[in-house]
Amino acid sequence: MTCNNFARSAAGTAPAPRADASASGGGEPPTEALLAEVLAGVLHTEHIPLDGHFFTDLGADSMVMAQFCARVRKRDDLPTVSMKDVYRSPTIRGLAAELDFPQAAPAGTAAPDPSGAAIGAASATAAGATGGAVSATVSGTTAEAEADPAEVPSRARTGQYVLCGALQLLFFLGMSFVAALVLASGYEWIRGASGAAGIYLRSAVFAGVGFTALCCLSVVAKWLLIGRFRAGRYPVWSLGYLRFWCVKSLIRTSPMRLFVGTPLYVLYLRALGAKIGRNVAIFSRNVPVCTDLLTVEEGTVIRKDVFFACYRAHDGAIETGPVTLGRDVTVSEQTVLDIGTSMGDGAQLGHASSLHGGQHVPACESWHGSPAQPTTTDFRAVEAAPCGGLRKVLYTAAQLLLLLGVYLPLALGAVGLLFAVLPQLDAVLNPEPAFTSPGFYLDTLTASFVAFFGGLLVSLVTVNTVPRLLRPAIEPGRVYPLFGVHHGVQRALTRMTNLRFFVLLFGDSSAIVHYLRCLGYDLGRIEQTGSNFGSLVKHDTPYLSRVGTGTMVADGLSVINADFSSTSFRFAPSSIGSSSFLGNNIVYPARSRAGDDCLLATKVMVPIDGPVREGVGLLGSPSFEIPRTVMRDKRFDHLATGDELRRRLGAKNKHNAFTAALYLLMRWIHFYVVVLIAMTAVDLYHTHGITPIALASLVTLVFTVVYYALVERIITRVQPLKPLYCSIYDLSFWRHERFWKLTTHRYMQLFNGTPFKSVVWRLLGVRIGRRVFDDGCSLIERSLVTIGDDCTLNAGTVIQCHSQEDGAFKSDRATLGAGVTLGVGAFVHYGTTVGDHARIAADSFLMKGEEVPAREGWGGNPAREGVAVMRVPVCREPAEGRRAEALR
Repeated sequence: MTCNNFARSAAGTAPAPRADASASGGGEPPTEALLAEVLAGVLHTEHIPLDGHFFTDLGADSMVMAQFCARVRKRDDLPTVSMKDVYRSPTIRGLAAELDFPQAAPAGTAAPDPSGAAIGAASATAAGATGGAVSATVSGTTAEAEADPAEVPSRARTGQYVLCGALQLLFFLGMSFVAALVLASGYEWIRGASGAAGIYLRSAVFAGVGFTALCCLSVVAKWLLIGRFRAGRYPVWSLGYLRFWCVKSLIRTSPMRLFVGTPLYVLYLRALGAKIGRNVAIFSRNVPVCTDLLTVEEGTVIRKDVFFACYRAHDGAIETGPVTLGRDVTVSEQTVLDIGTSMGDGAQLGHASSLHGGQHVPACESWHGSPAQPTTTDFRAVEAAPCGGLRKVLYTAAQLLLLLGVYLPLALGAVGLLFAVLPQLDAVLNPEPAFTSPGFYLDTLTASFVAFFGGLLVSLVTVNTVPRLLRPAIEPGRVYPLFGVHHGVQRALTRMTNLRFFVLLFGDSSAIVHYLRCLGYDLGRIEQTGSNFGSLVKHDTPYLSRVGTGTMVADGLSVINADFSSTSFRFAPSSIGSSSFLGNNIVYPARSRAGDDCLLATKVMVPIDGPVREGVGLLGSPSFEIPRTVMRDKRFDHLATGDELRRRLGAKNKHNAFTAALYLLMRWIHFYVVVLIAMTAVDLYHTHGITPIALASLVTLVFTVVYYALVERIITRVQPLKPLYCSIYDLSFWRHERFWKLTTHRYMQLFNGTPFKSVVWRLLGVRIGRRVFDDGCSLIERSLVTIGDDCTLNAGTVIQCHSQEDGAFKSDRATLGAGVTLGVGAFVHYGTTVGDHARIAADSFLMKGEEVPAREGWGGNPAREGVAVMRVPVCREPAEGRRAEALR
């Protein structure tokens, strides 16, 4: 389909000194005088030149200016100022003119609209698409449509909270017993086979039956417990929520996640009730839950790391709503589609963007940003290719054959094969309990050591050799159809070179550049800093990933060098400029127009059109220019050159090497105990039946929580986390890096949506209130975070109490008041305070130092007030039956 594209630390409250008359010129307009007065108080100076640049002349930084904005917002005699206004007009005179006479937007983009008119217009369009009204935005504040009192669910009480947690625990135990029964029966059946061939055949049959049953389980449970999802709203911790959570857990743990990006995955979503047309490709591993509310028409592609769950949590309630995508739609990487959103035929949504609740992208238009706005950029990077039904059938059959005929039988039959080949090992499982013998623990210790470190060595060799053999099969720049041999090679290459363990092991140290270079990255002439890359870096292919000399990258970089349509893909080189710095959670496309010496801020949308940006900073989505650096961060430059650098880098390398050794030791101890628990459960199985095997999963989970909580407590006891401003060559920063590496909370995903997650956060040092609903939040520095009662934290949210910019490191506390809601994919930086019952919209970036007043709704990237947190229509059944019908 051919279409034409169309194209805003808590501040102190002490009275600020007034700017000197000589500084402000004496006859300045009132706005200039008042702004100068506020800035003088923040900077603790008497002289504020009206034409002085905030960052280059006055020495301010983003934290200082965030405090300035917070103080301005508290004054009734001044209009609201956002950080985007400050960066766009970095002088008192320019800022006053901007506030008195807002500038027109550049051609081809929607103006940053403090009144929300652009969003309101989009919402009005969406209202027709979704069949109801949405909120309006008037005069810079959100005039949110009040719901009918009958539609607002009452907040769950503490008794419901405890009961829900108890029932969730029973569900987990019940599923563990069922799994133990099936695995024990399958193990006995496989073990009873004669010879290696018999073991393999039985393993293959059991793998096929087990895989099919697990996939069908989530489908059957969804239709039995829920029926059809409808747009609705109901409180968390209620019985209706419990059914929702059970189905969500089964869907998101289904083995079908292994087939994301294949036709089999689309068939699975259809079985769950999604309305998906032909030639649709979905590459996001964020599985939708309320599938009956998802409509994706023919020819649409949803690329990786997209959130489109068709539900969200808001103010203590689950809200479900439709997500509708027309024909030939392109949804780019790392985007968020909130409930009640839609895109017309041929529409496009750019990377690092979002549609807030109620927004609609008209047919044939291209939008980007958070919240999205019109643009002229074309985000379709690869043309379609022939992709018939036979190709899909053969590809799916090959994928199933590999899984069910190779991988799973080898895993299931390994133990049985050992017993068949070495019958003497059967003596290990004797009627007397083996765990009472000291030799049992020594043998397990030896076996776990060999398995752990031997497995790491084999994996390290494999990821640096096998992908190189696959590399020549795909020619860069050539368009290949999906679901063929080349697509299979692409999937294998991407998965094999993105092992998280090694990036976490080598990241935040000098070793990471050598690891990435061995993988295939082109790093040019390396200028070693000891922190060239963080511990979260991923790519589509390492062989087309280039990073310039002198560039440093924080965590969360996603290099995009594979472009997809609904029927084709193509590899393309991605090149990051030299002497640059990349912040957190950045998706970096192959068509980037960011050149050398750039600062790419956290969650920035990297531009893919226009002139090449060099020597500037980029912030926000859509991005705009900010200063490359500020005077404050240059105070550590002398530590990054000459003999001082060599001395401090050597000391940092020794510290990081010891940290890596501790990391391996810590992980091996955890692995050893888990193996010990499993072996003990198997030993007891012969005398006590399946109960020990079923309880082994619970014991393993409890041990994991206690073990990592103990590790974190020891680390923070030795070196407590505290607000820092230091060089990356300072011992305090090295210890902070050690904290990142040795403390992990990936296991926390198991507790999403349960009361147990708050308990575990509390064990890890978070000051957290009662009845907090956490559906997938990440807290990086737990002991620096405070969360009030009844907060609602959505999936993909991040509270990060630090940042690194070139050679400077900064950290501070973050505080959420009671009843705060963080939307899906929201990112909260350090030094921030969010008032009681405030709301941060989906995919928003709350910058460092911002203060969100109580009960206000903020949104956007960067976040600012006056961006509506859209409300979407809810069910219109009679009030007494609405809660029951919402999930039926």
